[in-house]
Amino acid sequence: MENRNDQNKAPWWQPGLMLFGRLSSWIIGPVLVGVIVGKWLDKKYGTDPWLFLICVGAAFLLSMVGIVRDAMKEMKRIEEQEKKSKLQNPNIKSQPEADPPRAEKPKSK
Repeated sequence: MENRNDQNKAPWWQPGLMLFGRLSSWIIGPVLVGVIVGKWLDKKYGTDPWLFLICVGAAFLLSMVGIVRDAMKEMKRIEEQEKKSKLQNPNIKSQPEADPPRAEKPKSK
């Protein structure tokens, strides 16, 4: 029974590495496709460099949308996980509290 629990637990670094991979693929994938398709279209229609620039620009916009969407999903997942941990153990604080305000010293004349 304990072996199953040990197998389901991922190393502490694995979620961060997976997020890095997903976000990196949003940069590499669309831009690489945009470069290849743009060069091909420019050769086919003789519009050098306009279709290339349009394809790369569209790929960049697609990359930004994908990165923001994945980042927002990850932030929501972290917030939900934090709420669950608070419900399980309400004594744990998620963020450190700010320093209490300091009393001002009276001004001497």
